[in-house]
Amino acid sequence: MTEDQRPPSIKDLDKKIQKARDAQAAPDSGPPQPSPVGQALRLAVEMASTLFVGAGLGWLLDRWLDTRPWFLLVFLLLGGVGGLLNVYRTGKRFNGPAEKEKRSEDSED
Repeated sequence: MTEDQRPPSIKDLDKKIQKARDAQAAPDSGPPQPSPVGQALRLAVEMASTLFVGAGLGWLLDRWLDTRPWFLLVFLLLGGVGGLLNVYRTGKRFNGPAEKEKRSEDSED
C-alpha cells in the first residue's frame, strides 16, 4: 500500500474535526433575545392562563360547596393578581439586559 492509499490517522481526523468545529462556532453572546411580538404573546398567554385557572378553581369550589358566585369571584380576582404579578416579573426579566446595557452606556458618557 502506498502513502496516498493509506487511511488518515486518528490524530489527523481529530485535528480536521476540531478545525471544522472551531470554524463553525460563533462567539457566545448568550441566549438570543426574543422578539417583541413573542414577548407580548407570552405575557398575554400568562395573563389569560392565570385568569382561567383562577376562574376554573372558583367555579369548581362553588359547585362543590354550593356557594355560587363567591369563590368564582374571589379566585377570579386572585387569578388576575397572579397574572399581573407574572407579567410584572417576566417584563422585569426581559428588561434586565436592556437596563444593564443602558446603564453602562450612561456611565461611559
